[in-house]
Amino acid sequence: MADSDFGDWQAYKYDPSMPAAVIFIILFGVASAAHTYHLIRTRTWFFIPLVIGVWFEFVGYIGRAMSSSESPNWTLGPYIMQSTLLLVAPALFAASIYMELGRIIYLVKGEKLSIIRVSWMTKTFVAGDVLSFLMQASGAGLMVTEARKTGENVILGGLFVQIIFFGFFLFSAVLFQKRIGRHPTPESADTYIPWRKHLFALHGSSILILIRSIFRVVEYIQGWDGYLLSTEVYIYIFDGLLMWFVAVIFVVIHPSQVNCLLGRGSMMTTKGGLKVSEISVSV
Repeated sequence: MADSDFGDWQAYKYDPSMPAAVIFIILFGVASAAHTYHLIRTRTWFFIPLVIGVWFEFVGYIGRAMSSSESPNWTLGPYIMQSTLLLVAPALFAASIYMELGRIIYLVKGEKLSIIRVSWMTKTFVAGDVLSFLMQASGAGLMVTEARKTGENVILGGLFVQIIFFGFFLFSAVLFQKRIGRHPTPESADTYIPWRKHLFALHGSSILILIRSIFRVVEYIQGWDGYLLSTEVYIYIFDGLLMWFVAVIFVVIHPSQVNCLLGRGSMMTTKGGLKVSEISVSV
């Protein structure tokens, strides 16, 4: 019996594909390198969680490749590597996405148009994200013990927390964009501040992560013998590919531009001289 077996449980219901794993190792390897380069070059430190998440995806698919080379006698190490890292990586993506919205709102001075007080926005969403992350990580740990069913339930709870917070976040971001469209601020009307493309990046990435989380919920509701967990192609279509799209979105529309504009806006020239702007933030 392989050390990934517990009773009638086994690591996979199929032989993991080596070509598919290698393709995604390459895709996330390139994305990881690009994000790390931009992080160091621009010092956009609030994006560290997302960069770590992209690296998690890269290492996770290395785990799948290792499992593929072991079929059918899988060991625990590679299985834990891929199952845990691929499961929790989107929660790290979410943390950076939450923090960017607050910066965009400060950038266009639209605090009064936000459904949530901006000083609480990052704290609220990130707190929910941390809870989701911890639940999913602990559930993934239980999945490789005899308490597999408990692990599935804990992961489901973490995914539901993620969906609830992400759904409310997306609603908040869309509502803010509608409100500022009706009541534009001078900053939002300034063509020098391309805040719309950054909000669309948040909208698009949030939808992709929501779709992925819903897929994972259905996957775990069906259970270990369910169709989704028994068919490998779905994890690549509804998890790997969607998360790679999220990584690419933020390479193309990098939030360093928001940080740069906030830095410039922190000192504004007025008739009376130079003053510190209200948009200087610490979220």
